[in-house]
Amino acid sequence: MTRTARARSLLWPALVAVLLVLGMDGAALGHGRSGSTPLTTPRAAADTTAAAASPGCGKAPTLTSGTHTIQSGGRDRSFILRIPGGYDRDRPYRLVFGFHWLGGSSTDVATGRTVDTGTWAYYGLQRLADESAVFVAPQGLDNGWANTGGRDTAFVDDMIRLIEADLCVDQEQRFALGFSYGGAMSYSLACSRATVFRAVAVQSAGVLSGCDDGTRPIAYFGVHGLRDSVLGISGGRAMRDRFVRNNGCTPQNPPEPSQGSLTHRITAYSGCSAGHPVVWAAFDEGHIAAPQDGAPGDSGPRTWLPAEIWKFFSQFQNSDPDPEPDPDPEPEPEPATCRVTATVNAWNTGLTSSITITNTGATAIEGWSLALTLPEGQTITSGWNAVYSPASGRVTARNVSYNAIIAPGASVDIGFQATHTGDTAPPGSYALNGTACASAGGSRS
Repeated sequence: MTRTARARSLLWPALVAVLLVLGMDGAALGHGRSGSTPLTTPRAAADTTAAAASPGCGKAPTLTSGTHTIQSGGRDRSFILRIPGGYDRDRPYRLVFGFHWLGGSSTDVATGRTVDTGTWAYYGLQRLADESAVFVAPQGLDNGWANTGGRDTAFVDDMIRLIEADLCVDQEQRFALGFSYGGAMSYSLACSRATVFRAVAVQSAGVLSGCDDGTRPIAYFGVHGLRDSVLGISGGRAMRDRFVRNNGCTPQNPPEPSQGSLTHRITAYSGCSAGHPVVWAAFDEGHIAAPQDGAPGDSGPRTWLPAEIWKFFSQFQNSDPDPEPDPDPEPEPEPATCRVTATVNAWNTGLTSSITITNTGATAIEGWSLALTLPEGQTITSGWNAVYSPASGRVTARNVSYNAIIAPGASVDIGFQATHTGDTAPPGSYALNGTACASAGGSRS
């Protein structure tokens, strides 16, 4: 995280201290539904098989990507909207809200600049969504989410109404996430808008934006650092346990990494009601937004967290309906001539593998998939600049929208993070679009 972002995080202890001195909880802060009419579009309690199309489906949109200002609660409120490239007005998209931290801004979330510009946009989810979601970065009053009188919850309701009246959104696929104060706002929505949002991800938060109602089930992903000295992990566990109860999950004390290990542990609760999973991730670090295994501090390319959150959100697949065959399917990629190099950086039980694919042919490669074989015991946990499946054994890495074309003599850099059981060697063989690639060998650092 940049020096500016670290400086902003220093504001938290003072805020928490004030809350403790005053004995203030959500109710004391006046959290509750404001005079504005709450959003009434209900979300079904369990999965459905078809998208719930918003009123904007089929319409020529008037909203564009960029900053927008609306009236909410008698005040001007702003948000940054990011519409998918190649937007299809007849396709219902996911709707994802990313809330900033105390002292942060909508621009910080929309660009990812406090960790890694572009890579960290919308907490790292934009690059993983592959144009399947409309993203929203709201701006909090005083750069926070006090939600006094439910004003921020009403703001969310107003944004949803505006966006869904103009754009094609799957109303079964609304999501919210945020770090610190942004996580607190996401938690508040889990409490008060459990029938509006499909799932939330709450990162290193506390109950600072209130918890109106808080009795309904909703899919919940909680994550917290063991050594968080700003908003302690005990508070994160208590927030998690509310939805363990609401969702009917089997209570447990999930395993967490040991201090000093610089690793993370993820637990999926069992016994939860249909459509309402609970996942808990604990990591050995402090109050940071993009934890990485094997090293302290934030990292855009190495953090494991965005992939886990996106996997949690995208398990609800309603937003990608494809009821009819494509009348003009994409052609299969042509065979390619290529060279691949790989560099591995390993630690304890984890590693990252950075891979460079070079087109050594005379024609451009338009659309590619790279097959590679992982050594025994390696399992991919996250990746960048490609979509990886499966996670172990013979893996295929497929291009994303922005790197589909490799010109003659040009290269594309991709990579992944993985766990290992001792063998930290680079992948054993590579084939690009079905053709074996020359390998320059692999190195370790």
